Amino acid sequence: MSMESKTEWVVYAKAIGIMLVVYGHVARGLDKANIALPEAFYRLADSIIYSFHMPLFFFLSGLFFYASFNKYGSKQFVLNKVDTIVYPYLLWSLLQGTLEATLSSYTSANISFAQVFSLLWSPRAQFWFLYALFAIFVLATIIFSTLNKRWISLVLLLSIVLYWLTADIDSAHLARFIPENFVYFMFGVWFSSRYNNMLAYSPRRWLLSATAFVIAQYLFHVSWQLNYEDRGVWALLVAVLSINFIINLAHFLSRLHMPIMVFIGNASMVIYLLHIMAGSGTRIVLKSVLHIQSTSIHLIMGCLFGLLLPLLAMIVANKLGMKYLFHAPLSTWLATATKRQQHKPDPK
Repeated sequence: MSMESKTEWVVYAKAIGIMLVVYGHVARGLDKANIALPEAFYRLADSIIYSFHMPLFFFLSGLFFYASFNKYGSKQFVLNKVDTIVYPYLLWSLLQGTLEATLSSYTSANISFAQVFSLLWSPRAQFWFLYALFAIFVLATIIFSTLNKRWISLVLLLSIVLYWLTADIDSAHLARFIPENFVYFMFGVWFSSRYNNMLAYSPRRWLLSATAFVIAQYLFHVSWQLNYEDRGVWALLVAVLSINFIINLAHFLSRLHMPIMVFIGNASMVIYLLHIMAGSGTRIVLKSVLHIQSTSIHLIMGCLFGLLLPLLAMIVANKLGMKYLFHAPLSTWLATATKRQQHKPDPK
């Protein structure tokens, strides 16, 4: 089996994850704009999705960490992440934030320019994920610059302990971002170290994972009356079982050869960057221009355009050669600027 066929399911998992992200943000936008979904359905669906959809992306990010780290070395690996994570974080945090602050009277959020320009220490909106992901990549690079592959299981165990010890931290900064999500990243690193045993599709495994997902979510949300904000051992278990279900679902879908899922999965970063603006813009047009109040129409159109408009933007950007819209050699630019400054002659 080729490496491409072994990892094709990852693209499908990204597609599933990003569609859940779009739905979650569109539904929350409607709730804030008083275009209410049925309350019980909205709260339950929101908590189920938020219990695992971002842990899923940290898990997927961890899958290829060790191979890339070994290939590029610590310095080049981190510089690559500066170009592909830090650059879009800075650019799109400023673009989206400026737009939201300018149009705050038309949206459900009251965003100030002070909030927009505090992005270096206080990420906002969906961009917290990129902020946390880069920090986790740096942390993992520091750890595995010292430890080799044999220590992955121990680091995973320590990340579980760290998650448990910091469960009560109430913060929107790295003090919570790292322990809350590093554990899922390490699950991905650990999982990838066992490719040969754990990546083959199995109908039996698919059925068991689906059953475990339903039971875990039912117990967590219905029997125990908890929600995604209740961190702890049970929340971690629910997230892991849910991720396992998505892995098996992605395996199943990859066998059906669905080009649209591959396209969405490969464009998941672009969709993540742009979907808030696309979904919010759709809601504004429907509500304020077309005067449509139907929740169903808002939800369907918001999700549809939340996916399609970013994909269209990506296609147009590629055709126009706008190569610095979603990633750029920021690390090279900074290094060049630093060298020029160092070689600049002192004024006499």
